[in-house]
Amino acid sequence: MNLRRWLTPGIGIKRWLLVVFAGLLLLAMAFAQFLRQITREIGPESLAGTLLDILTLQFLPVAMRGLAAASVGAVLLVIGLYRVAHVLTDPLRSADPDQPLVELIYQKRFLARGPRIVAIGGGTGSATLLRGLKEHTSNLTAIVTVADDGGSSGVLREDLGIPPVGDIRNCVVALADAEPLMRDVLQYRFPERTGGLAGHALGNLLIAAMTAVEGGDFEDGIRLMNRILAVRGQVVPVSSTPITLHARRSDGTLVDGQSAIMRTTGIERVWITPEDVAPSVDALRAIAEADLIVLGPGSLYTSLLPSLLIPAVRDAVAEATAPCLYVCNVATQDGETMGFDLAAHVDAIDRHTTPGLIDLVLANNHLEGLYTGLESRSVKLTWPPSGRTQPRLILEAVVDPAQPHHHDPARLAAAILRALAGETGQRQHVAGRTVSRSA
Repeated sequence: MNLRRWLTPGIGIKRWLLVVFAGLLLLAMAFAQFLRQITREIGPESLAGTLLDILTLQFLPVAMRGLAAASVGAVLLVIGLYRVAHVLTDPLRSADPDQPLVELIYQKRFLARGPRIVAIGGGTGSATLLRGLKEHTSNLTAIVTVADDGGSSGVLREDLGIPPVGDIRNCVVALADAEPLMRDVLQYRFPERTGGLAGHALGNLLIAAMTAVEGGDFEDGIRLMNRILAVRGQVVPVSSTPITLHARRSDGTLVDGQSAIMRTTGIERVWITPEDVAPSVDALRAIAEADLIVLGPGSLYTSLLPSLLIPAVRDAVAEATAPCLYVCNVATQDGETMGFDLAAHVDAIDRHTTPGLIDLVLANNHLEGLYTGLESRSVKLTWPPSGRTQPRLILEAVVDPAQPHHHDPARLAAAILRALAGETGQRQHVAGRTVSRSA
C-alpha cells in the first residue's frame, strides 16, 4: 500500500483525512470524560477496577501507555479507512484490477479537470487522436460522421435504416477504459460461415441493438453505449439522420457515396444530401462549451468534411469561442488526396466551409525515411494556403515510427495540448477583448 501516493496533491483526500482525525479526536476526548465520570466510585481491587486497569494499559510504564495506544489506533484507523475506500471504489477497479486503487482515484480526479476538447471527424484518424487525448482529459467529445455506406455499416444502414456505425464503434473503442479488451470484443467480425452475420462487427450489432432498445432513437442508443462501456468522455453522431456524400471531379464527373469517393482522384467539390439534415443537440452543445475544437486527422473529403457540410455544425464551429485546430494527415491518401500538400488540405476546408474557420494548423515535420506505401506520400509542408485569413502553423514530429503513414497517439496528444496552452496564453494577453472569427 503506497501511503505517500495517497497524499499526492490533487487527489483531494488530505482535507478529509484531517476532518476525520479531528472528529475522532473529539470523540476520544468525550469518551475519556465520560469514562472518568463513571469510574470515580469504582474501587481499585474490584473486578471492574482490574478490567479498567487492563484497558488503560496500567501494566505499562507511564511513558509507554500513550505511545502504544496511539500506535495501535493509527494502524487500525489506516486499515479501516483503506478497506472502506476499497469497498466503495470496487466499481473503479473493475476496469483494471491490477492497477492500485490510489492510482485509479488519482487518474479519475486528474482527468476530470482536463480541458474540454471536441474532436470532429471519423475513421482511424479520430480513433488515434482520442486514444492519445484520453490520457490527459476525460472531458472529450468525439463528433463522428454518418456518411459511411460500405461494409457492415452500409448493410445495417440499408437493412435497418440507421446511420452508419463503424466510425462510431472505432471511437467508442478508443475511449474505453479497458481498451485492449473492448477492442478485441467490439471489433470482432463474424466469419463467412455464420450466414447472415458474416462480415458484421460485433460492435456494430451492439449499437444497432442499443438503438432498438431506445425505441429507434439513434442518439439515445449511442448515449446508452457510452454509459455501458464507461468511455472517457462521449461519442456523439453528428446527426441521427444518415447522410449521403457526393463529389464532382475536375472533369465534371459526378461520384456518389463515401466508399466510392474515397478512391476518387481530382475531386473539385463535395456536398451532402439531405442538405438540411438536423445536427445532434449534444454535438452543438459540446462545440459551444469547448476549450478546443480539433478537426481531423482523417480522410479529408470522406471523414472530416461531411460533418462540416452540415450548416448548423459549420456555423457552431465558426461562432465558438474556442480555437479551432486542424490536424493535417502525415501522408496523402490513395485516391481523394493524392498529390495534396499542406496548403491544399487547408484550402479544401476553406472552400467548403468558411474562410478563417481554422485558427491553428498542426502538421508533421519529421519526413525523413518515412515509408508511405505505393501511392501515398508524406504531405509536403507547402505554406501558406490561399485563404484570406492565414491560420498559425505549428510543426511537430507527430508521426508513428512503426506506422509512418499514421500519427503517434501520445505525440499527437502532447502536441495538441502544447498548442492549446500556447493559444490560451496568447489570448490572455489580448487587451480585454475577443475578436469573433465570423466578423
